Amino acid sequence: MTPSPKKPTTCEYGHTFYKSSDCPTCPTCEQGRKPESGFLAQLGAPARRALQHQGIDTLQLLSQYSENEILSIHGMGPGSMPKLRAALQEQGLSFKS
Repeated sequence: MTPSPKKPTTCEYGHTFYKSSDCPTCPTCEQGRKPESGFLAQLGAPARRALQHQGIDTLQLLSQYSENEILSIHGMGPGSMPKLRAALQEQGLSFKS
């Protein structure tokens, strides 16, 4: 299977970028949304958006979920889990058992 050709797309703010999928996310706008600090700043954009979409924006809220519950959220992958575990541990927290 050959990859789809990248086609130019322009976001509502006028940034032009190339995508091979129908994903409307503008890389320039997304970079501007990235937090400068905190545990969400350590995550890639898909994982960060997935948690934010679920309203999980603090470590206290994150600790109310099990690892399996977090992994079941669309956009979360196993690569983000070590970063989340470390952030929780730094605050004396952990995932729900």
